[in-house]
Amino acid sequence: MAKTNKKHGPESSGEVNGTTRRAFVKTGFTIVSACYAGAIGYPIYRYLATPASRAAALGAIKEMSLPEHDMPPAGSALRFMFGSRPALLIHHADGTKVCFDAVCTHLGCTVEFQPSEARIHCACHGGTYDMKTGKNIAGPPPKPLAQYNVEIANGQINISRA
Repeated sequence: MAKTNKKHGPESSGEVNGTTRRAFVKTGFTIVSACYAGAIGYPIYRYLATPASRAAALGAIKEMSLPEHDMPPAGSALRFMFGSRPALLIHHADGTKVCFDAVCTHLGCTVEFQPSEARIHCACHGGTYDMKTGKNIAGPPPKPLAQYNVEIANGQINISRA
């Protein structure tokens, strides 16, 4: 039997409109690879860039003032924003005033003042802080809350970074 020669034209090589199957697959693989690299690279970039931008935002505000009439009554607290972070101004029953960063040092949840329990509590994982010093006393928080300086002068409550 005699062999027949196959045609070697565009129809036999898989070429459509001047593009070969191999070129099409190669282009598709390149696009998928670029998307995959971006999907992995972007979170890494955000992770590395976030501490610098967070530090810049925190460093921008070093001091703020509140009107003295905003002072919470004795035995209670006022939550407010110190720059981009929540803060907690506590007016103790003995008249002393302290201010802490209201972000838990464990996983960044917002803490709350519980006067009936005489503590600052993080509801996320049960972290507990001392309401006078901000020291971590129970639960998973690895370090105490950041404390701010509180001064009252000329009808203003001045709060600054310690």
